Amino acid sequence: MILKNLCVCCLLVFLIVGLPFVCLAQELEPRRWSHLPTGANFLGAGYAYTEADISFDPILRIEDGKVELHTWAAKYIRTFELFNKSARIGLAQAYQRGRWHGKVDGVPKSVRRGGLSDSVMRFAINLYGAPPLKGEEFAAYRAKVHDETIIGTALVVQFPTGEYKDGKLINLGTNRFTFRPQLGVVHNRGKWSVELTGSVYLYTDNKDFFDGSKLETDPFYTLQTHLVYTFRPGLWASAGAGYGYGGENTVNGENKGDTKENLGWLFSFGYPFTPYFGVKVSYLGIRSQKSIGQDSDSILVAFAAFW
Repeated sequence: MILKNLCVCCLLVFLIVGLPFVCLAQELEPRRWSHLPTGANFLGAGYAYTEADISFDPILRIEDGKVELHTWAAKYIRTFELFNKSARIGLAQAYQRGRWHGKVDGVPKSVRRGGLSDSVMRFAINLYGAPPLKGEEFAAYRAKVHDETIIGTALVVQFPTGEYKDGKLINLGTNRFTFRPQLGVVHNRGKWSVELTGSVYLYTDNKDFFDGSKLETDPFYTLQTHLVYTFRPGLWASAGAGYGYGGENTVNGENKGDTKENLGWLFSFGYPFTPYFGVKVSYLGIRSQKSIGQDSDSILVAFAAFW
């Protein structure tokens, strides 16, 4: 029974962390620092639908910008021991199709895009708590732990592999690397779990931006917190909130004055069909606090397997 509950709990963690909204510039993702057994594999697939209202720089003469975006994503995570610590590495890839529409100089216009988005890799290691354990040893440890604190750090790398055309303003890929160092703390007490994570987005230059321009972007800083309640092994609900600031763009040496400031919230629910297979449903909302930005709403359905 302990091992069965262990499998359900491991599946629970992956359903929470497994499929972030890779289509969005600012993600909210709970339980990314949770304790997992070493030598485990997690595979997930999901679908997200996003609607957004976009406020462009007035110089572009685009009004009433909107987008409907469909995202199909897959992710794999492998856990292992490193320097006597619990570690994991994950790979995510999405395929997207979307329609952007609005008014250009008062005339209705629309454009469609379809293809691969940028690939994402995440390496994480727990610095405090969450000892590297396997099988029954891990199950016995989790069964006796009621209160615990875990501290972890990670690096997320977004690769310029997505669909990109330098003659277009709207692309699925970014044509540059993005590095995201992360630091997180999670505290578990009984059925409750609270997490706080800070991240910074560091962008390389896009030297083939629209019509051969050079795009530079300042760092974008984010802070997020999540509260998770487990009703029973595998059956859970979570609520989270996040804040992001920065990311001002410079094109050909000209500062665009488009600093971003976003507020976001996330609600999720997970259910296990078996100890090794389950489903997650989530809603994510992001609202820009600036006159230039994007207000979006997303619904995600994800399935995950553990072995």
